[in-house]
Amino acid sequence: MSKQKQPRRLADNQAMATLRSVRTSAQKARLVLDMIRGQSVDKALADLTFSKKKTASDVKALLQSAIANAENNHNLNVDKLVVEKATADKAFVMKRFHARARGRGARILKPTCHITLVVAEKHAQANEG
Repeated sequence: MSKQKQPRRLADNQAMATLRSVRTSAQKARLVLDMIRGQSVDKALADLTFSKKKTASDVKALLQSAIANAENNHNLNVDKLVVEKATADKAFVMKRFHARARGRGARILKPTCHITLVVAEKHAQANEG
């Protein structure tokens, strides 16, 4: 006998993608995620393409993965997708030492984070326009 299938954690109109151990701090990643949260995926991709932040390229690839998951795995309409949730959680911190004067050492912290994106299919409102 095999295991029973796990129930879906998301609603039927949602798709998710996760990027783990990104080599940036969670605080810097949240600045990029705040830019795209609540936007349509077309506008979010355009904003990420022209952003000067280093993390924007990683988030753009993650958003494209979430769009592909929505289209191929969950049969959602790509034209109606909106970035519903965007979170950056703190992950492990690599600790290194840098040699300093008179035999001392300075600690260098290299933080990482986990980024999660949830896209959802939104139906157009009748009074918009």
